[in-house]
Amino acid sequence: MSATIRIELNEKLFLRDPEQTELGRTIVKESIRLIDELGFEHFTFKKLAQHMASTEASVYRYFENKHKLLLYLISWYWNWLDYRISYHTHHVANPSEKLRTFIRILAGSHGSEPLVANVDVNALARIVVQEASKAYLTKEVDTDNKAGLFKDYKSLCHKVALIVLEINPAYPFPHALVSTLFETARKHLFFAQHLPSLTEVKLESTGKTNLADFLSHLAFSSLSNPVSSADSSL
Repeated sequence: MSATIRIELNEKLFLRDPEQTELGRTIVKESIRLIDELGFEHFTFKKLAQHMASTEASVYRYFENKHKLLLYLISWYWNWLDYRISYHTHHVANPSEKLRTFIRILAGSHGSEPLVANVDVNALARIVVQEASKAYLTKEVDTDNKAGLFKDYKSLCHKVALIVLEINPAYPFPHALVSTLFETARKHLFFAQHLPSLTEVKLESTGKTNLADFLSHLAFSSLSNPVSSADSSL
């Protein structure tokens, strides 16, 4: 897999494209490192600037606030995941195998496939698990949505939903199923690490998990069973 692919993101996510300058790329690289280390709540532009031996003003030239920076990083991750799915399913004709490939990628490790030199994709994946919900569980979600700031996530969900419909054209909830797979993957990796009594997903010391087995069961059980209407008397 090429390590020089450029990811294009919504220009409303940043004030100045960080990919265009060495400073911008450093901001992205070091923000990933610092958010992974501190958590988003304790991360500030002041701490980032100190970590970089730079100034807060230099960071604010690229990002309006830390929420926009988080949206940028999460969007970057969805684009990278989209690329990996496209790369690994390009010559796969069977839609069920396409969905299995997607699930393996969603549940798997990322260390063997770096995309660009300035992004630690394993650290970014951990940030997605820990922090991605904070990108949209906000009072500004509708405004951000109208600005297209979640387009990358929605486009990726739609792409996989089309695979679901290839498997079962009559399935009435393709987008709901796919977004559930995304959210379930993140939540149960988090549970496995921090609240293990809430899940049977196990995280081994090698980094491997049985998450793909659970996601596959969830997806293919849903697609193979007829959907009945809810009891209107309830």
